[in-house]
Amino acid sequence: MEYTATYNELRNLFTSEREYIPLPGRGVCIRNISFTSHFPDYNFINSSDTLIVENRCFTYPVFSPTGKISDKVILLLHGLNERSWFKYLVWALSLAENTGSHVILFPISFHINRSPDSWRDPKKMVSIMNSRRKTTENIMMSSFANAALSTRLSEYPFRFFNSGYQTAADIISLVQSIRDGLHPVVPRGSNVNIFAYSIGAFLAEILLMGNPDDLFSDSRLFIFCGGSVFSSMRGSSKLIMDSLAFDMVYSYYLNDFEKSLKGTGPVIDFLKNSSLGMAFRSMIDFGRFRRFRENILNRLCDQIHSVTLKNDIVIPADGVLATLNITNQQPAEVWDFSHSYSHENPFPIFTSALSEDVNRSFERVFSRAASFFSCC
Repeated sequence: MEYTATYNELRNLFTSEREYIPLPGRGVCIRNISFTSHFPDYNFINSSDTLIVENRCFTYPVFSPTGKISDKVILLLHGLNERSWFKYLVWALSLAENTGSHVILFPISFHINRSPDSWRDPKKMVSIMNSRRKTTENIMMSSFANAALSTRLSEYPFRFFNSGYQTAADIISLVQSIRDGLHPVVPRGSNVNIFAYSIGAFLAEILLMGNPDDLFSDSRLFIFCGGSVFSSMRGSSKLIMDSLAFDMVYSYYLNDFEKSLKGTGPVIDFLKNSSLGMAFRSMIDFGRFRRFRENILNRLCDQIHSVTLKNDIVIPADGVLATLNITNQQPAEVWDFSHSYSHENPFPIFTSALSEDVNRSFERVFSRAASFFSCC
C-alpha cells in the first residue's frame, strides 16, 4: 500500500455524515453505524459531562469487505486526545484488506466525534490556552490542540478513569451485540480481535485482563506504541496534554487514587470488587497489585503482541518491555524506523523520497499485525 497517496485518498472520501462510503477498487466499503451509550450509572462521571450529547449519541465507522461474507472482526482503538479519524483510516483499510475482517473504529469517550465541535476549534482553544498560560507559571507543552483535554483533566483528574470506564462499558455492549447477532454489519458470534494504539492499548489490556462475561476469552490483541503501566507513560505533549494537566493526573493516580477508595458507593465497589476495576488498579504502577497483574498477563501472553518504537518518548519502550515481557515468551518487541517519527505521528506525510521509507515502515507494522491476527 502506498501510504501517503492512500491517506490523502481516504481523507478526501471519508465523512461521518454518510451512512455508506464505497471505496472503488478496494473490495472494502465504509459504513457509519449509529450508537447510543447507555452508561450504567451516572454516579461514575462528572454531572456536567452527562450534558454533552455528542458523547452519548454518535456514529462509528466500520470498514467491511464487499462481495463476500466475513465473520472476522477487529476493533481498532485510538490514542489520547484524538479529534478526527483521519490518522486511522489507512490503518483500518490495511487491516481490512490483509485479514478479510470487518474493522470497527470505536471512539473513546469525549474523543473524535464524541466531543463538541468547539473542542477542535482553534480560535476558541487558543483563548483557553492563553488563559492557562497566564494563570500557571512554567507551563510547558501548552497548545490549542491540547487545551480542551488539559483543562478538563486539570479540573478533575478522575475524568481519566471516567472516560475509560464509559468506553469500556460501551465496548462491552458493542461486543455483546455482535455475540447475540444484533449488530447491523458484523455476523452473529464473530470473535472480536483488537488492534490498539497508545492509550487505547491501556484500555484494551484492561478489557482482556478483566474479561467481562468471557467476551474476550479468545480475543487477540496487537498493540502498537503502547502496553505499559500508567506510571511509565509520559503524556505531556502539544498533541496530548500540557505539563500541568499531566503532572496533576500523574500525581493523583500515583499518590491519591488508592487513598480515595474508602467507604462504599458504586465507583468504589466497582474498583474494589470487579475484575475490570482490579485490572485498572493493577495497571497504574509496577508495584501495585503486581502478582495479580503478572499472573493474568502471563496467562494472556499468547494472545498479546506489542510493537513499540525505540524513539517513543510518550510511552517509552522500557516501560512496555517491563510490563509485558515477564515470561520467556516476551510478547513485546522494540523496532526503529529509518525516517523521523514520534509517538503521536509514527507515519508522517512526506512529499519527498522519504515517503518510501514511511511506506516500508507502515507495511512492516501492519503486515506483522495481519499475520498475528491470522494465527487465530
